[in-house]
Amino acid sequence: MYRIMELNPQLMPFAGDIDLRMFLYRATKQKLMPQGGKLNDFANASEYFGFHHVKGGWYYREWAPSAYQLYLTGDFNNWDKTSHPLTRLDNGNWELFLPGDDALWEGCKVKTVVDYNMTRTEHIPLYARRVVQDPKTITWCCEVVDDQKVFDWTDKDFKGSDELYIYEAHVGMAQEEGRIGTYREFADLILPRVEKAGYNTIQLMAIMEHPYYGSFGYQVSSFYAASSWFGKPDDLKYLINKAHEMGIRVLLDLVHSHAVKNTAEGINMFDGTTWQFFHDGQKGEHPAWGTKCFDYGKTGVIHFLLSNLKFWMKEYHFDGFRFDGVTSMLYHDHGLGTDFDDNKKYFSYNTHTEAITYLQLANELIREVNPNAITIAEDMSGMPGMCLPIEDGGIGFDYRLGMGLPDMWIRTVKEKTDEGWELGKMWGDMCLRRPGEKTIAYVESHDQALVGDKTMMFRLADAAMYTDMDNCCHNLVIDRATALHKMIRLFTMAGGGEGYLNFMGNEFGHPEWIDFPREGNGWSFHYCRRQWSLLENGFLKYKGLGAFDRDMINLARENNLFRQQMADLMLLKEPEKVIVFYRHGLLFAFNFHPSNSLTNVLVPIHQNTDYSVVLSTDDKEYGGWERTQHQNYSTKLFDGKYYVELYLPARSAIVLKAGKVNEPLPEPVKEKKTEKKPEKKPLKKGKA
Repeated sequence: MYRIMELNPQLMPFAGDIDLRMFLYRATKQKLMPQGGKLNDFANASEYFGFHHVKGGWYYREWAPSAYQLYLTGDFNNWDKTSHPLTRLDNGNWELFLPGDDALWEGCKVKTVVDYNMTRTEHIPLYARRVVQDPKTITWCCEVVDDQKVFDWTDKDFKGSDELYIYEAHVGMAQEEGRIGTYREFADLILPRVEKAGYNTIQLMAIMEHPYYGSFGYQVSSFYAASSWFGKPDDLKYLINKAHEMGIRVLLDLVHSHAVKNTAEGINMFDGTTWQFFHDGQKGEHPAWGTKCFDYGKTGVIHFLLSNLKFWMKEYHFDGFRFDGVTSMLYHDHGLGTDFDDNKKYFSYNTHTEAITYLQLANELIREVNPNAITIAEDMSGMPGMCLPIEDGGIGFDYRLGMGLPDMWIRTVKEKTDEGWELGKMWGDMCLRRPGEKTIAYVESHDQALVGDKTMMFRLADAAMYTDMDNCCHNLVIDRATALHKMIRLFTMAGGGEGYLNFMGNEFGHPEWIDFPREGNGWSFHYCRRQWSLLENGFLKYKGLGAFDRDMINLARENNLFRQQMADLMLLKEPEKVIVFYRHGLLFAFNFHPSNSLTNVLVPIHQNTDYSVVLSTDDKEYGGWERTQHQNYSTKLFDGKYYVELYLPARSAIVLKAGKVNEPLPEPVKEKKTEKKPEKKPLKKGKA
């Protein structure tokens, strides 16, 4: 029996499904590598296919099993479409050798011409490492990258922190001007901000090449090309190398769940067929995203995708991946409209077992390439075993995103009055994590910041953000918004998972939404940038929000908060809107009531330990009212239990740090009660 069953006894009726999961994993490995061996030795497609500069010339190779004939055209032959045919090899592979070191060159523009079924089409080479758009014709083509040129890495033996504080970022919109930012600007200007803010990991979006900038990078066309929207391949390497020098881990927001439909720019119908990479018919069409769905059962597809993972790790030194759209991969209906309220829904005809096998193989390969790599699954379904080791019957991820937490906060803020917040239910959502599996907690990611939705700060403050964020102004709406913004983040970070994520700018309450340039907004960049000046000009309340987030993150890091997997609930007083919990030496106390400040709040603690206030949302530095003091609280003993007695102002939170353990307190001496003897009263004489 696999360990997943021990951790989740409720899965015992599905033991056969777990056995099938593991059988398919082993059988697929056997099919890929009949002679045995490591996936690391199998996933080498990029070292063979594509363009490779060797002594005396250049090789160009492709995998196109259904094509009748392939040609290479470009600057090198004045775009003659048929002068340079490729030779067919075994297993659907094609090859062309161009003699001479100058036959191709760095930046030489090329395309692949494909003949299939009496038609001739032009495509971007599958393993292109750089793809650019012609500003005049608006068409895309491949630029040759000379793989003999070596980048001067200085990050040997970089490992990264064991605890994750993730700064989700988009390179293009990371600057304040109305344009697309670059890799080098991000490295030189934004990485220092991330370091100062306390985050130790960046999760980069939109790195894999995508023809439509407004897709946020989620409609990938060239899987081996670093997006040219932001610069050249070496510029991205510069960014990652500099992050490593700062001690910052870099994760790639990976899209292996689907691909763009485009044929001229993408991999769709490269060899003339849909089924080279994707399912045929409706199964190959994503009904919600308008994209193509991979056939994870094909050896060629697995080879392409696994090699892609290894490529990004070896070529660019990424430290791991956040897998996008995992729920869409796991189920044939892509999880659309499914309420995963019963374990039967994880193990049914709807389950895409081939995708599960691919994800297991992907996680195994990633650890072979880099044992310190991190993988995170974007799965809203709660698939059992997602973050358990493969040998335990799991899928092998390190973390899943706590996707229910943003939904919980939106429902709470949108649908309930402040007096109606249900702290018990909120705490339950924080603790809704599968045994033995780790979660990345977050209040909002880029999803909640997109046009059509609202950031948490905009939900709380709405139009008052435009007029009343000045430090000299005290608007009740803004006072409430800034107070809750801090409390919500502290509550989520401290109680919601074993890692924490924030989308860039949201830490200081960046106003409004993200809207990429498009026809509907006049191709404007006004809402596709980050207004860092709001944080830094010193006159606005954004500065206090940013300072609080920085100190919150640093406090958690200094105390290794996530070493304790689940927090201990110490006090919950629903009518008073008070909740207190303990986690790895820190006591987090919240008073969510909008108006009632509470004195003499007795909080049970584990042992005779004094506590000192180390963080308060109400500090003046953070835009608060300075109602709490950074003082020490001594332990009190009542009925054999230890307590601290706190003052909790309305709509505020404090964090207290445990000191050294003191000697046991003596029980309070109880006064002895002396019984009074009844007075003897003289008998009254009665009548005879």
